[in-house]
Amino acid sequence: MKQDQKLRITKQRQLILEELRKVVTHPTADELYRMVRERMPRVSLGTVYRNLETLSGRGVILKLELAGTQRRYDATTANHYHIRCNKCGCVEDLPMKAFDNLEGEARGATQFTITGHRLEFEGVCPKCGKTEH
Repeated sequence: MKQDQKLRITKQRQLILEELRKVVTHPTADELYRMVRERMPRVSLGTVYRNLETLSGRGVILKLELAGTQRRYDATTANHYHIRCNKCGCVEDLPMKAFDNLEGEARGATQFTITGHRLEFEGVCPKCGKTEH
């Protein structure tokens, strides 16, 4: 699909977007498939994967490829950061303001053309932290 073509919102795409926007858990494709299937039983896993790739490729959703985890998806496309639990692998939005000048500083430090950045924090979530004690 060409980038300049208007993205057609099919029933499957609309349903995937609705389910993704309902949660803050940054689900995997398999988790989204199970969610979508409750409302559209005949949808295939391949259809969900293809639509997630299309939606992320067009910037409608984010595809998170975090270290050591399966790809996850996020309905929030504005620049923001994530935190991942080293124990259970859950991923959450980090409730802090994004660093506006980080890309500007990077531009001054390299000859690369900076097109964006992702910042991931690691730690132990409260649920896993309780089981450690």
